[in-house]
Amino acid sequence: MKRTGLFLLAGLLLFLPSGCSELRRSDQGVLAVAPKEIPLPPRSNPAPPHNIPSRKQHKDYFLGGSFSTGEGSYVRSLFADDDFVWVGTTEGIIKVGRKSGEALQTFTTHDGLKSPYIFTINKDPQGIYWFGTNNGGLSRYDGTAWKTYLPSDGLADFWVYGMDFATDGAMWIATWNGVSVFDGQHFTNYNTKDGLADRWVYDLAIDDEGAVWFGTEGGVSRLDTKGIWKTWGHQDGLGAPNKFSLPKSDNTGFGTLSQSDSEDYSHKHNLSILGPEGSETYNENYVFSMAIDLDGHLWFGTWGGGASRFDGTHWTNFTTDEGLAGNIVFDITIDPTDGAIWFGTNHGASRFDGKNWTSLTLQDGLADENIYAIAIDKDHKIWLGEKGGVDVWAPIKKEEEHRG
Repeated sequence: MKRTGLFLLAGLLLFLPSGCSELRRSDQGVLAVAPKEIPLPPRSNPAPPHNIPSRKQHKDYFLGGSFSTGEGSYVRSLFADDDFVWVGTTEGIIKVGRKSGEALQTFTTHDGLKSPYIFTINKDPQGIYWFGTNNGGLSRYDGTAWKTYLPSDGLADFWVYGMDFATDGAMWIATWNGVSVFDGQHFTNYNTKDGLADRWVYDLAIDDEGAVWFGTEGGVSRLDTKGIWKTWGHQDGLGAPNKFSLPKSDNTGFGTLSQSDSEDYSHKHNLSILGPEGSETYNENYVFSMAIDLDGHLWFGTWGGGASRFDGTHWTNFTTDEGLAGNIVFDITIDPTDGAIWFGTNHGASRFDGKNWTSLTLQDGLADENIYAIAIDKDHKIWLGEKGGVDVWAPIKKEEEHRG
């Protein structure tokens, strides 16, 4: 049986000793899990169990499971929430049971999304889920009904890449045409004319003082509570130098922008980070991801310059020389339990506790080395989003305590 996409993702191998399931459409239009006697094919190039002798066993983590989202799909976002993990793919959303590893529901354009390609997932203080999409605007799901906001409603762009929620209830939204602020009724938009470093905004976060930070294609910008903008770039310390003289990419990485005769802007999505000859590339001011750690330090994932930490005054860069798995950093996630920082890179996932580095790579059992999304659940399992599926890793010491 050939797996063709999201609707064959139910051959879950997570934490289950045997058995599997398939997805079928219910009368309510939701894809529900149903038993199946004949297992669906496992993930292409599946990551082997941690005890396979031909693989190097990681000293700190073991591979607890792996499941497919379809050979042609990419997992671009993950959100761990109580008993569930939401998986955002290029073909739709999967709601997965955190403990069982079962696909409980899936959502596509048939269920209310304007686009099945999910860049980002978050939950607001009222418990409403929000999904940023590729060319489908911003979608809201309250557990029952979907509502989508588009530029015709005031949103800055159809492409939504990140979001965060301020203490005053405002929702800040990163798009490929600046940023939007949504108060529940109206959108206010900001762009380069206002002080933003670049119109292409890949991530944002709000610090404890209420200032909003933006990771863009042209550097890092901050808007403080007084309305003052400030920008930092590679010349200020963002990103490590191009040590290996890598070529600069001739595209914008995850997207390109073209202008039609009518002067309306359109985007073209492109996941390639390699040059024409297949070599790695470098973009000195390009920020893919960001997060704020438990100490209030800001972390930015760059294109070729590794991970950059900013304390408000000084920049410190971390690359493969220090222990980072790869120098292109697609995602940064803070462990809420111990404050460790996880990085999804082009050569695996890395964890940094402030002193020590540890990485999960192909050699350790990853099914794909490009890690686009990371989530950490309540059981301290690490969910890694890749091309074609998700790997889930658990601390070895936690498993040993459980067995004891």
